[in-house]
Amino acid sequence: MLAVVSMGNAQAQSEVEGSLEADFVSSYVWRGLNLGHVSLQPELSVGWKGLSLTAWGSVGLSGHKDDFREIDLTLSYETGGLSLGVIDYWTDEHDKRFFYFKKDGTGHAFEGFVSYDFGPVAASWQTIFAGNDYQESNDKRTYSSYFQLQAPFRLATCDWEATASLVPWASDYYSTNGFSVTYLSLRATKDIKITDSFSLPLFGQLIANPASQGMYFVAGFTLKAF
Repeated sequence: MLAVVSMGNAQAQSEVEGSLEADFVSSYVWRGLNLGHVSLQPELSVGWKGLSLTAWGSVGLSGHKDDFREIDLTLSYETGGLSLGVIDYWTDEHDKRFFYFKKDGTGHAFEGFVSYDFGPVAASWQTIFAGNDYQESNDKRTYSSYFQLQAPFRLATCDWEATASLVPWASDYYSTNGFSVTYLSLRATKDIKITDSFSLPLFGQLIANPASQGMYFVAGFTLKAF
């Protein structure tokens, strides 16, 4: 259930391009929800002329009983500042079968998204349209949705990003009873030069969830193969 929508980061390349990288994080916090402890989160992406296919994963490294595996697949298209696509979130938290899609226990949730990068601020809207997104009280589909604003800036030799997000209506998926601000974040990233040809991006992120009154600090680094 847990990829991050990319907004305005890619160019419409004329040749096929790919990337492989992995984040090591001190804890796994997504959209204001605490989902795990120390984790490895690899990402593999292929893009061509604005069309991209990305596989993202997360696996807990702490050995804690609540850690679970996750695989997210994203198909997206970007032109100018506009980006739209579909994400398949899957976890083995309740069922280990990846190819199981029935309502009674699937680990999949399918989300459509649209985003636009205005320059100083980027905005996105995501809605889950299929998979394990139902209200426990009446077993009806919730169409859980999420609205996000991101503002990148440069300060004191670091790259910063401020994010504010909300859930517009009640959702068991996000543990909300109605309109709720669930994610306020400030993240700083700095490339640490190791050799003339290799730098290690380090990041720290302060995250608040006003709806649940949660507060988190996440640190990590990124290894890039290509």
